[in-house]
Amino acid sequence: MTKSVQILKNTFEMHCSGVLFWQERSTLIISDVHLGKISHFRKFGAAVPQKAVEQNFLVMTEVIELFKPTVIIFLGDLFHSSVNKEWQFFEEWISKLTAKVILVSGNHDIISPLKYEDLGVQVTKELLLDGFLLTHHPEEREGLFNFSGHVHPAIRLHGVGRQSVRLRCFFKTQRQMILPAFGEFTGNYTMEPIADCEAYALLGDTVLQVPFKETKRRKRF
Repeated sequence: MTKSVQILKNTFEMHCSGVLFWQERSTLIISDVHLGKISHFRKFGAAVPQKAVEQNFLVMTEVIELFKPTVIIFLGDLFHSSVNKEWQFFEEWISKLTAKVILVSGNHDIISPLKYEDLGVQVTKELLLDGFLLTHHPEEREGLFNFSGHVHPAIRLHGVGRQSVRLRCFFKTQRQMILPAFGEFTGNYTMEPIADCEAYALLGDTVLQVPFKETKRRKRF
């Protein structure tokens, strides 16, 4: 269900849902939930089941009950669009939390910070904690290790013949880790390997480190 990795003498647990738990700070890190996206699709006639709206909240509740964090950090794109019916679900859900909640704002976070602050959610552009830089977009900053989202990383695994499958993944380099998108119906971007990178694929209830070697072509963000 989880796989641990050591970064700057801190322990981080990668969970099969796509969340990351920082043990030393009792902090749960979640990226790209995109609440409201399903309701947005349904509003314009997409055949998405109403039950899917509840799934993100159910899974978030499960991982919170598992890790019991004192702090929850959303790495941007918490809400996909302007306020819609899912905002009411969010208000009800967050009112039951005892953990401190911080939103590192992303490009889709267009809802006024005042509405979040009314719910007790701190909104910021970035966080700097113990040598770690937490942002929505991937960043490279001297002397810091960056946790980010935005990209929705995935890896393509190939089987016998032409069989292949694409899986969400945690994508790690020497100075950065990009978290997978947490939300349903978010889409993914297939990563290309670069020097000294590691990929941890999400497969059912497993986090699986997979071989991922650099090629001549390099992708940068």
